[in-house]
Amino acid sequence: MDSRSSHSARPVLITDAQQSRIDEHNSRRKRYTLTMGLRIVCLILAAIFYKIVWLMAILVVLACVLPWMAVLIANDRPPKRAERINRFGHPAPDRALGSATESSRIIDG
Repeated sequence: MDSRSSHSARPVLITDAQQSRIDEHNSRRKRYTLTMGLRIVCLILAAIFYKIVWLMAILVVLACVLPWMAVLIANDRPPKRAERINRFGHPAPDRALGSATESSRIIDG
């Protein structure tokens, strides 16, 4: 395997830029929609299992708590990445400069 092909498969990170605002907003909307959809499912299941009082009570309580949780989750921004990436990675061995001791011939000036 050529060492240059493994380096070119993964792009070099040159910025600490965060996710775009549009992408972040879309992911928040998806989380909110999913949570509120789960609330609707809980309400429907509570209506179906009305004869099993303990199960219905759990589903109703969950359906009451989910809107509050949905708002908190949707308004929370994504966590910052804690990783530090070396932007000055080692070059491929065939492209690396040799040391002065490796070179037997020195051209001066």
